[in-house]
Amino acid sequence: MAEKWNEIKAILLKMKEETLQEISRTMKTTSDKPEGEPSGDIYDQASNERDRELGLLLSDREREKLHNIEEALLRIEEEEYGICEECEEDIPIGRLKVLPFARYCVKCKSDIEKMQAQTRRCEEDRVYRDIAIGEDEEL
Repeated sequence: MAEKWNEIKAILLKMKEETLQEISRTMKTTSDKPEGEPSGDIYDQASNERDRELGLLLSDREREKLHNIEEALLRIEEEEYGICEECEEDIPIGRLKVLPFARYCVKCKSDIEKMQAQTRRCEEDRVYRDIAIGEDEEL
């Protein structure tokens, strides 16, 4: 059964190699910059700090992508690949070719994202209510 995923496996392995190269480039670029010794004016320092933070953010994103690729390769080996983790239906091959580490079909992923958005809104509303109540109590 895993043979039918050879094309996807090749895509995943290529993505893994590209991701590892990107992580390596990011780490090399970050390590090439001297730390501790301020150089240039305050704007140069701010720019360098922003670049360093951006590099760290990108490498975190790349590490997460690498983790997702590894999980997808493992699911292929265990013959669990291509099955939605929510509804257990087959994920369409077109979706897997575009996003080979997809764990959900489009409908389930959409439902999950809607639920996450609602949860975020509820949490934000709660924070705003807490701030408003706290301010009223002090007055």
